[in-house]
Amino acid sequence: MKRALTPMLHVPDVGATIAWYVGIGFDVVNTGEDDGELVWAMLGFGAGRVMLSIGGHASDAPRRDADLYLEVDGVDAYFARVGGQVVVVEPPHDTFYGMREFIVRDNNGFWLTFGEPVATP
Repeated sequence: MKRALTPMLHVPDVGATIAWYVGIGFDVVNTGEDDGELVWAMLGFGAGRVMLSIGGHASDAPRRDADLYLEVDGVDAYFARVGGQVVVVEPPHDTFYGMREFIVRDNNGFWLTFGEPVATP
């Protein structure tokens, strides 16, 4: 039986990362503590999920080892809503592979690409 793939990002501060993601529209699905310290979380974005785990580091490198790709309806409207509160890597643009996308960096330097298919005439 096939199940969903859920990536995990290792971050230095799970609580701060939760706050960043919730600020752009993610939901908290579940969290976990160890000796009273928040060490794990599962966040939702529509049907998609991502896990956060303590032990990573922030980075200002141009690119991290993992990116998240999120499909949204109304990518331009979504950018208008969140673009002013995030670090924008690329503003909305059409790609050669038929998507309209924008890319932002989270508080740890991971890239999130938001996209939707380009409307065909």
